[in-house]
Amino acid sequence: MSSGTLALVSLGCAKNAVDLQLMAGDMIKSGYTLSSDPDRADVVIVNTCSFIAAAREEAEAEILRALELKRRGRFGKVVVTGCYPQRYPGAAGNFPGVDEWIGVPKEWKDPAVPGLRFTGRAFAYLKIAEGCAHRCAYCAIPGIRGRYRSRPPEMILAEAQALLASGCRELNVIAQDPMLYGIDFKGSKRDRIGLSDLLWALDDLPGDFWIRVLYSYPNEISGEFLDWMNNSRHAVKYIDVPLQHTVPEVLERMNRGAAAAASLAAAETLRELVPGVTLRTTIMTGFPGETEARFRRLLSDLRRMQFDHLGAFAFSPEKGTASYSMSGRPSRATAEKREREVMDLAAKIWAVKSGNMIGSVRKALVVAPGVARMASQAPDVDGVVRIKGGEVGEFVKVKLAKAKDFDFIGCLEE
Repeated sequence: MSSGTLALVSLGCAKNAVDLQLMAGDMIKSGYTLSSDPDRADVVIVNTCSFIAAAREEAEAEILRALELKRRGRFGKVVVTGCYPQRYPGAAGNFPGVDEWIGVPKEWKDPAVPGLRFTGRAFAYLKIAEGCAHRCAYCAIPGIRGRYRSRPPEMILAEAQALLASGCRELNVIAQDPMLYGIDFKGSKRDRIGLSDLLWALDDLPGDFWIRVLYSYPNEISGEFLDWMNNSRHAVKYIDVPLQHTVPEVLERMNRGAAAAASLAAAETLRELVPGVTLRTTIMTGFPGETEARFRRLLSDLRRMQFDHLGAFAFSPEKGTASYSMSGRPSRATAEKREREVMDLAAKIWAVKSGNMIGSVRKALVVAPGVARMASQAPDVDGVVRIKGGEVGEFVKVKLAKAKDFDFIGCLEE
């Protein structure tokens, strides 16, 4: 079938969503149209995640839901793609009625721009690498996504130019570890190209737009990257440092011992080197070896660091990872209790920080009707500013009038 209607279910991270955009975009170019009813189409693509147990359960539920709709005649064909079939290639038999079982893409492809973009007109995710060079003890991603592979810079720049020409005003540079961009170019014609070279090339593109880099391992942040952030015309002073933990003994067991010293000093160091920077981190609770005393040390470190945005999730033991059979793992209930404690601390820190911002005027990008984001707010993970007025894709000045949970309510300033 080369034409018909298409429905999409996108699960997991932005990197996974980019893959679905490309696949669905190719189908639309071949003659498909997006269905006006998400529960009725000739073809439905369920794009899945399988990073942790909760993600697998969500994927399985969506696959079964799609198959039930197919049984009732609402879907003609069910295609399952992404990390779940990549991680479990033989599991298609568990879902009778699935027509195609497709893992993650193996080759880089040029996306059609303008094309399908789940984020809307104002901003986009720009993937610069695939796979991972780390072997964190808890993480299944290297086994799913493979070795680290940098995307050719000319392909990235061509996509960025096309995105900006289509009205995009924020490029969110993503990879499992953007800091390592170019590490696999050694010995090739691109031997000396690294992340800072790519970012300066993006910075040379004309127009008024933001460049945001997600994410930055604490021990890999280079002086060249910080120089770009401080001196670029387009850089957003926002650094997401995925610490996972701060206690060296726990980081050693996570196989992140090399980042221990940098993790402890991350917030103070980055604020000193990048004045005005917004900092985010994510913490894992309940990893094997996290005693109550070590968890209290973690909380003490987080109180000291005062991250602007702070997230947490409970450890999920994954088969095939080094941590799966580690001893000393707290109970699931303890891990979840500690997760809630971290998030309670995050709410208290945010209440003070957001209160100090009330009354200030900030530049923001209108990303949807009535919704804008400041430079200090990354898509999907941080809050937004609720406003009246403004055109999607337009930069505006907003006066912050009130904080509501992790969002702001603001009004436009001339």
